[in-house]
Amino acid sequence: MKIIRRLLPIPFLDDSVNSWALEARLLRWITMLWLFIGLVVLFSASYPLADARYKDGLYYFGRQLIWVVVGLFGFNIVVNTPIRKLSGISHWFIFLFLLLIFVTLVPGLGKSDLGAARRLLGPIPIQPSELIKPFLVMQSARLFGQWDKLTWRVRFTWLAVFGLVVLGILAQPNLSTASLCGMTIWLIALGAGLPYKYLGGTALGGILLAILSISFREYQRKRVMSFLNPWADATGNGYQLVQSLLAVGSGGQMGAGFGQSQQKWFYLPIQDTDFIFSVFAEEFGFIGCMVLLTMLAIYATLGLIVAIKATNQIYRLIAIGITVVMVGQSLLHIGVTTGALPTTGLPLPLFSYGGNSMIASLLAAGILIRVARESNEAEVVPINRELPKGRRRRGTTTIG
Repeated sequence: MKIIRRLLPIPFLDDSVNSWALEARLLRWITMLWLFIGLVVLFSASYPLADARYKDGLYYFGRQLIWVVVGLFGFNIVVNTPIRKLSGISHWFIFLFLLLIFVTLVPGLGKSDLGAARRLLGPIPIQPSELIKPFLVMQSARLFGQWDKLTWRVRFTWLAVFGLVVLGILAQPNLSTASLCGMTIWLIALGAGLPYKYLGGTALGGILLAILSISFREYQRKRVMSFLNPWADATGNGYQLVQSLLAVGSGGQMGAGFGQSQQKWFYLPIQDTDFIFSVFAEEFGFIGCMVLLTMLAIYATLGLIVAIKATNQIYRLIAIGITVVMVGQSLLHIGVTTGALPTTGLPLPLFSYGGNSMIASLLAAGILIRVARESNEAEVVPINRELPKGRRRRGTTTIG
């Protein structure tokens, strides 16, 4: 029992949690509740597809449970490891996943998902664009949190690395994830108080890059056009959104009931990943959707409280970045499924099927909880003290 308590973050088994700060404990409970609801919804959403493909309705659910266990081990390690140590190695993960992102572009090495080479071939598909997110937040926070202490050479080097990450993901092509990563980095820079001339120029460049991507890729352009009026081509480019809207609308006020979704029976495409919220809305209705949105609002509020209470600038920026990734990606997913945003492929954190998304989401949640612990338990050690010796000169600091 002691081993289980130490390795798995089960709230009612781990007595050490009682000594955590209130925000950390609340975030931990909400994360576990979020995960539980996600597994329940995935069980319902994936059953018909798994039964049709593998003659086993529990195929996807069973595999997801394996990834949940792996993710919880990582989660528990993160919440018990000082942020200064985690961020001190974040640059190595950035380089590793950046390399893997470009490896996915090599013919024969990348596995295509709906026309995009986002995974590496192998017994365990690796999606580096998902796994890089929590480390991208930490490294961005390190860069912008020490911006005034860095030389322009260090600044340009890391800005170039971040640019390569976004461009590599965009080349897969994966416009939605590239946009999310770019917006997260930009918001962290905004939170750090960088000059508006830098932020404005970067935002303009990002918008132009997105326009170019849409201009040169016909399927992305068709998605944007069909988003404006999906019913004009309800059996073609607007099919996904039309079916999603039918699912959401069918839920009514109280929902059809757990397991009673009709759209998941091969009407709604990709119902276990990109459109899983549609199944949730159909089965749990308006009331269920409001409960989920309220949970996201509470999570976002706690994340902002953690950021406000943090006395260390880097920790504050990490809290902002993680909150953007977890809540922002959730709202983007919901916006797509309800027709508020153009159709794109973003998983719903802790809901959608996929080991990479599950592990990345649990790591991100663990990082935010760790920041909450350190910000309230006087455990903060300035990150720049942990940089390798001999890497500072004339009052400047290098990262990584």
